Amino acid sequence: MTTASNVGAKGAAGIAKGDLPVMTLSESEVMRLLDPMALLDGLADGFRALARGEVQSPPRPEITVPGKGFLLSMPAWRPGSPMMVKMVSVFEGNLEIGLPNHLAVIQLFDETSGQPICVMDGTYITAIRTAAAAVLTVREIARKDAAVVTLVGAGVQGRAHLSLLPLVRRFEEILISSLHHEDAEMLAALDPRAHAVTDLETAVRRSDVVCLASHAYAPVIDPDWVRAGTHATSVGYAPPKGELPLDLLSKGKLFVEDASSFDPPPVGCAELQGLSPDSAILLGAALDGEAPLREKEEEITIYKAMASIYELMRRGILAGRGFQASQGISRDRLLEQHLKIADAILARDAEAAAAAAEEHITFVENSFREQSTESVRTRIARKRRLLLDLPRVETTRKRRSGA
Repeated sequence: MTTASNVGAKGAAGIAKGDLPVMTLSESEVMRLLDPMALLDGLADGFRALARGEVQSPPRPEITVPGKGFLLSMPAWRPGSPMMVKMVSVFEGNLEIGLPNHLAVIQLFDETSGQPICVMDGTYITAIRTAAAAVLTVREIARKDAAVVTLVGAGVQGRAHLSLLPLVRRFEEILISSLHHEDAEMLAALDPRAHAVTDLETAVRRSDVVCLASHAYAPVIDPDWVRAGTHATSVGYAPPKGELPLDLLSKGKLFVEDASSFDPPPVGCAELQGLSPDSAILLGAALDGEAPLREKEEEITIYKAMASIYELMRRGILAGRGFQASQGISRDRLLEQHLKIADAILARDAEAAAAAAEEHITFVENSFREQSTESVRTRIARKRRLLLDLPRVETTRKRRSGA
């Protein structure tokens, strides 16, 4: 049947896909391009979108290899963004063969055609996204005067937490505890404020923030150790019990990413089994102002990560300026910047010209950050200083000319 909508359309037999361009990003490229601060802000935006119901994210299916490990698939989509699927495997025996026990890959698909557009390594992203979600809650919920943080776990998550925590608070002490003390010592050596500790109880009792980042199958702290006013986070996923003590939840206010956190694993969190979703506040709703964050200085606040909504991670990645470089410099973006500069010059508006040129230099600098040599970076810095001084020079010229 011929209709107005399919006139001129080819049949499926007459179309060949051919070689479609698909971007690929290695772990080292992702690490270089991902901006941690933009990730935090992107995650906040993603949590808000999730709370508003703007994200499709069906339950994650699991394939189990008996005695070896399991593979999880996490699809998600938000209108205006690519469709995404993250696949992550968890194989404990990998450490014995020199591989991380968590490995992942991420695929992006065009939302209008379904065409694959990018395949990237997801191992680093998984680690940094999970830690960033917890650290985001430290930024938004922990007391402003928080000075001491205890980090439980010195593995991949411990390292990611240590890299991000100083971005959101000026901690005076970072106390690190690990099942293997030598691991805590190696991690503590990366930051002058960090110290490896063997007495976890004393560390937790002194802390304003407690971050659980272990792979423990049972609670790693006692709820009675957590003092009033503490903000606690937990990112571990290890059913059937997990690292977060259930009794702590009754002492404080719980924040989660999504109501599905209360579903049985692998969709939800082991520690939340048997609890009602009504017992928690959606983080995105709180960030949107629809629910309170911290109401009292002395209240205990808790964040339990689910780490199943890849859309949140994607928002952070694409928000980062560095990631724009992986997609190449946008021709339209450059032309738009050039036109703004030209319009300001024609209007003899030195301040607008300087601002437009500054925007252009910053965009190009970030896009080619890795390729820029030291001499180029020096020239960019010199030009930036000249641009900042341009309005003053123009004002002086006008005054002397009597304009």
